Amino acid sequence: MNGKGNRQIGRRRVLQGLAALPFAGIARASTGDTPLEMREIAPGVFVHQAPYEEATPANRGDIANLGFIVGDQAAAVIDSGGSLREGKALLAAVRRVTDRPVAYVINTHFHPDHIFGNAAFPVARIVGHQRMAAALKDRGAYYRQTLDRDLGEVAAGSAVVPPDLAVTDSLGLDLGNRRLLLQAWPPAHTDCDMTVRDERTDSWFLGDLLFCRRMPTIDGSLRGWIARLEQLRAIPAARAVPGHGPATVAWPDATDPLLRYLTGLSDEVRTALKNGVSLAEATGTVGRDLKADWILFETVHPRNVAVAFAELEWE
Repeated sequence: MNGKGNRQIGRRRVLQGLAALPFAGIARASTGDTPLEMREIAPGVFVHQAPYEEATPANRGDIANLGFIVGDQAAAVIDSGGSLREGKALLAAVRRVTDRPVAYVINTHFHPDHIFGNAAFPVARIVGHQRMAAALKDRGAYYRQTLDRDLGEVAAGSAVVPPDLAVTDSLGLDLGNRRLLLQAWPPAHTDCDMTVRDERTDSWFLGDLLFCRRMPTIDGSLRGWIARLEQLRAIPAARAVPGHGPATVAWPDATDPLLRYLTGLSDEVRTALKNGVSLAEATGTVGRDLKADWILFETVHPRNVAVAFAELEWE
């Protein structure tokens, strides 16, 4: 999308759309749902910090950081959670702060812990990377089956709701005297990563381009992720919100452990390939010295080694 087209998604269009939203109906939708715990990291910017866990019925898929931002006319949700139940709890958290309508649900990428709460916001525009709809079409059925397996009855009502507003490059959204800048990125963590910056407070939601403490997963490009982190680090921000980790972290220092892991993995896999080490052997030896920084290392790291092998084998 060119700059002129992006500017057209501005204040006038947003405010026109808000007039059509069923305001009172949204406010009533959270009745009976216990709100997620949120932290206000900057004026009008709220973040839910998820535990460092795998999805279970007990946590209802709550394993990714979520957020919302409140403008003068509307609110925007940034990632909706790992189940319909979590999405409703997030909506209840919004309602505890404001009665302004949720105009947008912004998905930073297509992984299930970030998108299965979309159905809790039926009148909001769902915003995602231009490649996100295709990714969900490819994996959506599998993600839904996996959700049933992991959450059991807690998964009831959860559905894959794809974006209806695609971001090809950058897009500005006006919540009423509050502009959000959305940026789509080339393949890194996934092939449809997106960041969200609140221009009023210079708060930057990185999605899963940034993992802190919880073990990162590679589902896009190892080389691309390293390149994106180097690119992102050069862009200043007052504070950053990772997709997994604390509610807010110092920028760009918070990228150091992730960059150290990804570059270390890349270097060690290249050495293993050069020395004729098999994948089976490499999964037990490569990157073991990088374990100290990460929770769930043993669960995720072997798969990362396999992904790195597949990407780097034909360099």
